Amino acid sequence: MAEKEATVYVLDVGASMGKKRNGRQETDLEWAMQYVWDKITSTVATGRNTLAVGVIGLRTDGTKNGLSMDESFEHISVLHPLGQVLMPDLVKLREDIQVSGTKEGDAISALVIAIDMIGSYCKKNKWRRRIVLITDGRGLMDDDGIGDIVTKIKDEGIEVIVLGIDFDDPEFGVKEEDKDPEKANHEQLLKNFIENCEGIFGTMAQAVSELGIPRVKIVNSQPNFKGWMTLGDPESSTSMRIEVHRYPRIFIAKAPSASSFVALQDAKKGEASTESSATIIADGTADPETGLTVVRSNRTYQVEDARAAGGKREVDRNELAKGYEYGRTAVHISESDENVTTLETKASLEIMGFLPRNKYERYMSLSTSCIIIAQKANEKAGMALSSFIHALFELDSCAIARLVPKDDKPPVIVLLAPSIEVDFECLVDVQLPFAEDVRPYRFPPLDRILTVSGKTVTEHRNLPNAQLRQAMSDYVDQMDLSEFGIDDEGKRTEYMAMEDTYSPLLHRIDQAVRWRAIHPSEHIPPVPEVLTRYSKPPLELEQKARPQLEKLIAAADVKKVPPKRKGRREKRVAAKPLSGLNVEELLGREKRSTISPDNAVPEFKQLLATAQNTEAIQDTSKQMSSVIVSLIKHSLGDSGYGRAIENLRVMREELIGMEEPRLYNDFVKDLKKKLLAEQLNGDRREMWWEVRRNQLGLVTDKESEVSDVAEDEAKSFLSSK
Repeated sequence: MAEKEATVYVLDVGASMGKKRNGRQETDLEWAMQYVWDKITSTVATGRNTLAVGVIGLRTDGTKNGLSMDESFEHISVLHPLGQVLMPDLVKLREDIQVSGTKEGDAISALVIAIDMIGSYCKKNKWRRRIVLITDGRGLMDDDGIGDIVTKIKDEGIEVIVLGIDFDDPEFGVKEEDKDPEKANHEQLLKNFIENCEGIFGTMAQAVSELGIPRVKIVNSQPNFKGWMTLGDPESSTSMRIEVHRYPRIFIAKAPSASSFVALQDAKKGEASTESSATIIADGTADPETGLTVVRSNRTYQVEDARAAGGKREVDRNELAKGYEYGRTAVHISESDENVTTLETKASLEIMGFLPRNKYERYMSLSTSCIIIAQKANEKAGMALSSFIHALFELDSCAIARLVPKDDKPPVIVLLAPSIEVDFECLVDVQLPFAEDVRPYRFPPLDRILTVSGKTVTEHRNLPNAQLRQAMSDYVDQMDLSEFGIDDEGKRTEYMAMEDTYSPLLHRIDQAVRWRAIHPSEHIPPVPEVLTRYSKPPLELEQKARPQLEKLIAAADVKKVPPKRKGRREKRVAAKPLSGLNVEELLGREKRSTISPDNAVPEFKQLLATAQNTEAIQDTSKQMSSVIVSLIKHSLGDSGYGRAIENLRVMREELIGMEEPRLYNDFVKDLKKKLLAEQLNGDRREMWWEVRRNQLGLVTDKESEVSDVAEDEAKSFLSSK
């Protein structure tokens, strides 16, 4: 269960906080509020009502607190009582937190009010209690009875944090020159006070500088498996049985998603939107303070029905039936037979065998990792699992197990590897693939060439030579990051440590949302450097490796490739052999002018490559069109459809490259008309289904700039009508 927290912020808003000091472009209050807003908005984002926040204004023009009858508590106002903070509360706090016109107000008395608020709210319940005082130390501070206050803070278990505007901090490197004597005395008073109550004393400069560092959310993991880990027959008394729990070790942290809302003034109460299938829910989900109401989606199901208006009829979801695709048809599975498709299993973790660690290929990991520990408060299980873990570690082996997380869940195969740390032992597991999950792609080797005759060639213009391999090796060594970082003691250490690598997307969205919640109309600040630090190699390392990179470029003979041209019409130049001889003349070949149906694709490409004008391209396209129509018309069943589809695909690609999509679009429109009208020797609608399946419809303006076909028109064209 998440820990309960109660935090009270005591904010000094006295007249002295309205000045700009030490070269800052904002007032002291505006500067300090960066920290306060960051903390409060982070709390609001969680949506937890167990994270209570209270705000007290110190040195305010008025007085508003539960102890106002005593004059020592004047000019102290409770701006927000201790409790959950919501978006409307942020808006109100933004209006209330303003620089006052007074210097009156005692900071120690404000701490007393904060202690009273926490005591009244938390009572004797288990809460983490915290008070944060933010001040410039230029107001009143009465230390009378401060010892009793320290005792009360310790008795209540309250953590006190003091952040001072321009307070001295030798460790962080902050020291205010020509400090006012009164401020220096107050600063020392607060420092002694914090030392006595064992709190935290710091300078606001450090707190503000650390705002860009993301805070990693601590998640309380829930076990995804509780049961027995067995070795041997689970029903036998001789089998090994250990009660274990399984928890996620690595889990993707997803960025927050946006929801749809609509302004209340844009829709009347109870009136649904007519522009989409979304329904505006006005009753129960509208927030009058923000002026927004939730948009809820509404899904309908339709089937084709010639007798219904518009050719479609709405059906209820309960009337739908499940089916499995089988070829081009669907096999219906009734509700009574659905258990056939469910594998009946029982939750279990059964060890199937063992494997030497060096026999496991790392690419076989199919999932994120989990950890397996013994059942909590079960010493017998802990001792047994520890023995099993040490046995695997000493034998440098892993276990293969069959895991069923819950009853009737599909079984998976997992690899169990031992993990032993100073004060923690566990099994780390990853899911292994079944035979169907493996993609056995094979690629030719990179260090040799195998000829057709079976000869192995190790020296070739397409193979790296010794000079290139050495240059690449030197460059990789020079770009080594394993010891490029520097720790706090100035020693070389790992660069880009895991704990310093944050998700840019997740934290950028979080920062933008929190900023916009407080500043509705201001520009969102730039991305913090900590999120972009590892987006490119370190500049120092790049400069250090520059000589090796230049040697690598020279050894690989790297040249800049000119930008690819979008169109090729009247710009294509036939490739010339290195010898400079005319191969066509040597072979005595005549210049081709027609396309043979038996060799249509290469001859079509050859004619386009030698086309000198638009008329030649049109004639070549017309010939290819005739070949495609002939293949369909004389096809026995669907035997010729495959060749026709391939010819159609090549025709489409080549004409897009030649910037003549109109020729293809005109042909495919005519082809559809003939197929659906059964003008190609019978019912050839099967061919049109193949055209749709291969997405060989009209060329849109997104695929070719010279096309005048919109995407909606192309989608409509691919229908069967």
